[in-house]
Amino acid sequence: MTIRVVIADDQAMVREGFSVLLNAQPDIEVVGQALNGREAVAQAERLSPDVVLMDIRMPEMSGIEATRQIVGRAENTTRILVLTTFDLDEYVYDALRAGASGFLLKEASAGQLAEAVRVVSEGEALLAPTVTRRLIAEFARQGAPPAPRRDRVGALTERETEVLALIARGLSNGEIAGQLVLAEQTVKTHVGRILVKLGLRDRTQAAVYAYESGLVRPGG
Repeated sequence: MTIRVVIADDQAMVREGFSVLLNAQPDIEVVGQALNGREAVAQAERLSPDVVLMDIRMPEMSGIEATRQIVGRAENTTRILVLTTFDLDEYVYDALRAGASGFLLKEASAGQLAEAVRVVSEGEALLAPTVTRRLIAEFARQGAPPAPRRDRVGALTERETEVLALIARGLSNGEIAGQLVLAEQTVKTHVGRILVKLGLRDRTQAAVYAYESGLVRPGG
Protein backbone atom coordinates (compact mmCIF):
# COMPACT_ATOMS: atom_id res chain seq x y z
CA MET A 1 0.00 0.00 0.00
CA THR A 2 1.37 3.42 -0.94
CA ILE A 3 1.92 5.87 1.92
CA ARG A 4 0.47 9.26 0.99
CA VAL A 5 2.39 12.27 2.31
CA VAL A 6 1.87 16.04 2.53
CA ILE A 7 4.92 18.22 3.19
CA ALA A 8 4.34 21.46 5.12
CA ASP A 9 7.29 23.86 5.23
CA ASP A 10 7.66 27.54 4.37
CA GLN A 11 10.96 26.88 2.59
CA ALA A 12 10.46 25.82 -1.01
CA MET A 13 13.84 24.09 -1.15
CA VAL A 14 12.92 21.87 1.79
CA ARG A 15 9.56 20.95 0.28
CA GLU A 16 11.01 20.18 -3.13
CA GLY A 17 14.02 18.31 -1.74
CA PHE A 18 11.92 16.08 0.49
CA SER A 19 9.43 15.52 -2.33
CA VAL A 20 12.15 14.25 -4.64
CA LEU A 21 13.57 11.96 -1.95
CA LEU A 22 10.21 10.51 -0.95
CA ASN A 23 8.81 10.10 -4.44
CA ALA A 24 11.88 8.03 -5.27
CA GLN A 25 10.61 5.41 -2.80
CA PRO A 26 8.40 2.69 -4.31
CA ASP A 27 5.94 2.76 -1.40
CA ILE A 28 5.67 6.53 -0.77
CA GLU A 29 3.94 9.29 -2.73
CA VAL A 30 3.93 13.02 -1.99
CA VAL A 31 0.37 14.10 -2.74
CA GLY A 32 0.55 17.71 -1.61
CA GLN A 33 2.65 20.59 -0.29
CA ALA A 34 1.84 23.47 2.05
CA LEU A 35 3.83 26.62 2.81
CA ASN A 36 2.15 27.40 6.13
CA GLY A 37 0.07 25.81 8.86
CA ARG A 38 -3.22 26.99 7.46
CA GLU A 39 -2.52 25.34 4.12
CA ALA A 40 -1.38 22.18 5.93
CA VAL A 41 -4.74 21.92 7.69
CA ALA A 42 -6.61 22.46 4.42
CA GLN A 43 -4.47 19.91 2.58
CA ALA A 44 -4.94 17.35 5.32
CA GLU A 45 -8.71 17.80 5.24
CA ARG A 46 -8.90 17.65 1.44
CA LEU A 47 -6.39 14.87 0.76
CA SER A 48 -6.52 12.76 3.96
CA PRO A 49 -2.83 11.85 3.72
CA ASP A 50 -1.33 9.10 5.87
CA VAL A 51 1.45 11.39 7.08
CA VAL A 52 2.09 15.14 7.20
CA LEU A 53 5.70 16.25 7.48
CA MET A 54 5.15 19.38 9.56
CA ASP A 55 7.59 22.22 10.08
CA ILE A 56 7.10 23.93 13.44
CA ARG A 57 7.84 27.54 12.54
CA MET A 58 5.64 28.72 9.69
CA PRO A 59 3.77 31.96 8.91
CA GLU A 60 0.01 32.49 9.39
CA MET A 61 -0.33 29.36 11.54
CA SER A 62 2.40 27.46 13.36
CA GLY A 63 3.01 23.78 12.88
CA ILE A 64 1.94 23.21 16.48
CA GLU A 65 -1.50 24.75 15.97
CA ALA A 66 -1.86 23.00 12.60
CA THR A 67 -1.00 19.70 14.27
CA ARG A 68 -3.59 20.32 16.98
CA GLN A 69 -6.30 21.06 14.41
CA ILE A 70 -5.49 18.09 12.18
CA VAL A 71 -5.27 15.59 15.02
CA GLY A 72 -8.41 17.01 16.61
CA ARG A 73 -10.61 16.39 13.58
CA ALA A 74 -13.26 13.72 13.97
CA GLU A 75 -12.20 10.35 12.56
CA ASN A 76 -8.78 11.72 11.68
CA THR A 77 -6.22 9.07 10.65
CA THR A 78 -3.41 11.37 9.55
CA ARG A 79 -0.16 11.11 11.49
CA ILE A 80 2.06 14.13 12.07
CA LEU A 81 5.83 13.91 11.80
CA VAL A 82 7.41 17.16 13.00
CA LEU A 83 10.34 18.63 11.10
CA THR A 84 12.91 20.51 13.14
CA THR A 85 16.42 21.87 12.74
CA PHE A 86 17.61 20.91 16.22
CA ASP A 87 16.79 17.79 18.21
CA LEU A 88 16.26 19.94 21.32
CA ASP A 89 14.03 22.46 19.60
CA GLU A 90 12.10 24.28 22.34
CA TYR A 91 8.84 23.64 20.53
CA VAL A 92 9.20 19.87 20.07
CA TYR A 93 7.58 19.21 23.45
CA ASP A 94 4.56 21.36 22.56
CA ALA A 95 4.24 19.63 19.21
CA LEU A 96 4.18 16.20 20.86
CA ARG A 97 1.53 17.34 23.30
CA ALA A 98 -0.47 18.72 20.37
CA GLY A 99 -0.61 15.21 18.92
CA ALA A 100 2.48 14.75 16.77
CA SER A 101 3.69 11.17 16.49
CA GLY A 102 7.36 12.06 16.50
CA PHE A 103 10.02 14.29 15.08
CA LEU A 104 12.66 14.26 12.37
CA LEU A 105 15.71 16.45 11.86
CA LYS A 106 15.74 18.32 8.56
CA GLU A 107 19.29 17.11 7.99
CA ALA A 108 18.12 13.47 7.96
CA SER A 109 19.32 11.26 5.14
CA ALA A 110 17.01 9.96 2.43
CA GLY A 111 16.92 6.57 4.14
CA GLN A 112 16.12 8.07 7.53
CA LEU A 113 13.39 10.23 6.04
CA ALA A 114 11.70 7.33 4.28
CA GLU A 115 11.96 5.07 7.31
CA ALA A 116 10.53 7.77 9.58
CA VAL A 117 7.51 8.14 7.31
CA ARG A 118 6.99 4.37 7.31
CA VAL A 119 7.28 4.07 11.08
CA VAL A 120 4.83 6.89 11.78
CA SER A 121 2.36 5.71 9.12
CA GLU A 122 2.15 2.36 10.91
CA GLY A 123 1.04 4.09 14.10
CA GLU A 124 4.37 3.86 15.88
CA ALA A 125 6.06 6.77 17.60
CA LEU A 126 9.35 8.19 16.43
CA LEU A 127 11.08 9.54 19.52
CA ALA A 128 14.82 9.92 19.74
CA PRO A 129 16.34 9.46 23.22
CA THR A 130 17.10 13.20 23.34
CA VAL A 131 13.42 14.01 22.90
CA THR A 132 12.36 11.45 25.50
CA ARG A 133 14.82 13.00 27.95
CA ARG A 134 13.50 16.46 27.12
CA LEU A 135 9.94 15.27 27.73
CA ILE A 136 10.96 14.04 31.17
CA ALA A 137 12.92 17.20 31.91
CA GLU A 138 9.96 19.38 30.98
CA PHE A 139 7.70 17.54 33.40
CA ALA A 140 10.37 17.89 36.07
CA ARG A 141 10.52 21.64 35.41
CA GLN A 142 6.76 22.00 35.61
CA GLY A 143 6.53 19.86 38.72
CA ALA A 144 4.11 17.03 39.37
CA PRO A 145 0.57 17.41 38.01
CA PRO A 146 -1.57 19.14 40.67
CA ALA A 147 -4.36 16.62 40.20
CA PRO A 148 -3.14 13.39 38.60
CA ARG A 149 -5.63 12.01 36.14
CA ARG A 150 -5.79 8.31 36.97
CA ASP A 151 -9.38 7.71 35.93
CA ARG A 152 -8.60 5.75 32.78
CA VAL A 153 -5.35 4.29 34.11
CA GLY A 154 -7.49 2.17 36.41
CA ALA A 155 -8.85 0.35 33.39
CA LEU A 156 -5.42 -1.12 32.66
CA THR A 157 -4.26 -4.50 33.91
CA GLU A 158 -1.15 -4.69 36.07
CA ARG A 159 0.92 -5.83 33.08
CA GLU A 160 -0.45 -3.07 30.84
CA THR A 161 0.43 -0.53 33.52
CA GLU A 162 3.99 -1.88 33.58
CA VAL A 163 4.22 -1.61 29.80
CA LEU A 164 2.85 1.95 29.83
CA ALA A 165 5.46 3.00 32.38
CA LEU A 166 8.24 1.59 30.19
CA ILE A 167 6.84 3.30 27.10
CA ALA A 168 7.09 6.55 29.04
CA ARG A 169 10.76 5.81 29.67
CA GLY A 170 11.32 5.65 25.91
CA LEU A 171 11.79 1.88 25.59
CA SER A 172 10.99 0.13 22.31
CA ASN A 173 8.82 -2.99 22.12
CA GLY A 174 11.94 -5.12 21.92
CA GLU A 175 13.46 -3.49 24.99
CA ILE A 176 10.21 -3.81 26.93
CA ALA A 177 10.01 -7.48 25.94
CA GLY A 178 13.53 -8.05 27.25
CA GLN A 179 12.90 -6.29 30.53
CA LEU A 180 9.57 -8.03 31.23
CA VAL A 181 10.65 -11.37 29.72
CA LEU A 182 7.83 -11.40 27.18
CA ALA A 183 7.58 -12.09 23.47
CA GLU A 184 7.79 -8.90 21.42
CA GLN A 185 4.43 -9.69 19.79
CA THR A 186 2.89 -9.94 23.27
CA VAL A 187 4.23 -6.48 24.09
CA LYS A 188 2.81 -5.14 20.84
CA THR A 189 -0.58 -6.57 21.81
CA HIS A 190 -0.37 -4.90 25.23
CA VAL A 191 0.53 -1.58 23.62
CA GLY A 192 -2.48 -1.83 21.31
CA ARG A 193 -4.82 -2.52 24.22
CA ILE A 194 -3.36 0.37 26.22
CA LEU A 195 -4.00 2.80 23.38
CA VAL A 196 -7.59 1.59 22.98
CA LYS A 197 -8.39 1.70 26.69
CA LEU A 198 -6.91 5.16 27.17
CA GLY A 199 -8.30 6.55 23.91
CA LEU A 200 -4.84 7.47 22.63
CA ARG A 201 -3.45 7.55 19.10
CA ASP A 202 0.08 6.26 19.53
CA ARG A 203 3.05 5.66 21.83
CA THR A 204 3.93 9.33 21.95
CA GLN A 205 0.58 10.25 23.42
CA ALA A 206 0.89 7.26 25.76
CA ALA A 207 4.22 8.58 27.08
CA VAL A 208 2.78 12.05 27.64
CA TYR A 209 -0.31 10.57 29.32
CA ALA A 210 1.81 8.45 31.68
CA TYR A 211 3.49 11.57 33.02
CA GLU A 212 0.43 13.80 33.06
CA SER A 213 -1.59 11.14 34.88
CA GLY A 214 1.06 10.89 37.58
CA LEU A 215 1.64 7.20 36.80
CA VAL A 216 5.30 7.95 36.10
CA ARG A 217 7.27 10.79 37.60
CA PRO A 218 10.48 12.35 36.34
CA GLY A 219 13.44 10.64 37.96
CA GLY A 220 11.15 8.01 39.46
